[in-house]
Amino acid sequence: MFYVKTLEHEIVLEPIHFGPKLKATIIRLLKEEVEGLALVNYGYVVNVIEVPEDKIRSGIIEYDTGNVVFYAKYTALLLRPFINEVLDATVSQCNQLGFFAFVGPLRIFVSKHSMPEDMFNGFDAERDAWVSDDKEVEILMGCGVRLKIKGRTVEQGNITAIGTIKDNYLGLIDDGSGEADTTDMM
Repeated sequence: MFYVKTLEHEIVLEPIHFGPKLKATIIRLLKEEVEGLALVNYGYVVNVIEVPEDKIRSGIIEYDTGNVVFYAKYTALLLRPFINEVLDATVSQCNQLGFFAFVGPLRIFVSKHSMPEDMFNGFDAERDAWVSDDKEVEILMGCGVRLKIKGRTVEQGNITAIGTIKDNYLGLIDDGSGEADTTDMM
């Protein structure tokens, strides 16, 4: 899910940025370019933890533009979903086909076919919610669900996933009201 890795990135600087604070400028631009980016092999770059100044290599001048290309190694916190990984997510939207939930920047879709049988025909269009047959479970915008990743795709710098709540210990974990349910604890 979350892990730390050392990566390398190319930064192109125009001559206007050259000066006494060149390394600080490189570090600032590196963070702006990579934080929030989805890398195909590694996942989302959540945060740049460290950019050691000694890991910024000397620049290479592009003779046709006057720009300089720098390569910098940095340590980043990454978010990568794995198949069959169980996550806690927040529901953002419900419709007649299923619901969408987010784990940080990761968007996950859970189809009605990936819900328990007692919720298969339980979409309430009036409230935009999925309700179980016994009316005990109600999944709507803002509630928390525990789900399992069944598939993922990476395209155009974005990672999306398909999930399921049709398994043991998966499903609604927080109704979104902010009140703790203490009846199960006694």
